Amino acid sequence: MTRQHHFHLDHAGHSITVDVRSGHAREIELLVDGKEVGSRRERASDAASLPGELPGDPALPFTVRVEHLRHRSHEPSCTVLLDGRELPMAER
Repeated sequence: MTRQHHFHLDHAGHSITVDVRSGHAREIELLVDGKEVGSRRERASDAASLPGELPGDPALPFTVRVEHLRHRSHEPSCTVLLDGRELPMAER
């Protein structure tokens, strides 16, 4: 059975969204302002990281980390490392 989790964070007028679909393999999709900028399929690891950038001059790089991918007893959690801070992403 496939389950979906959606995480979101607004920062500096831009939106960062992470969609996680769980099943045999976990599919992770990263969107910035509604456009896909990265994806990953994870089978064996409990955590995955995806890099991205917020548009601007200069662009602002960030990394999204999704954890608890393999643990059925825990729901996935998502954080973003941005501007030297680790910010939790709310699930919606």
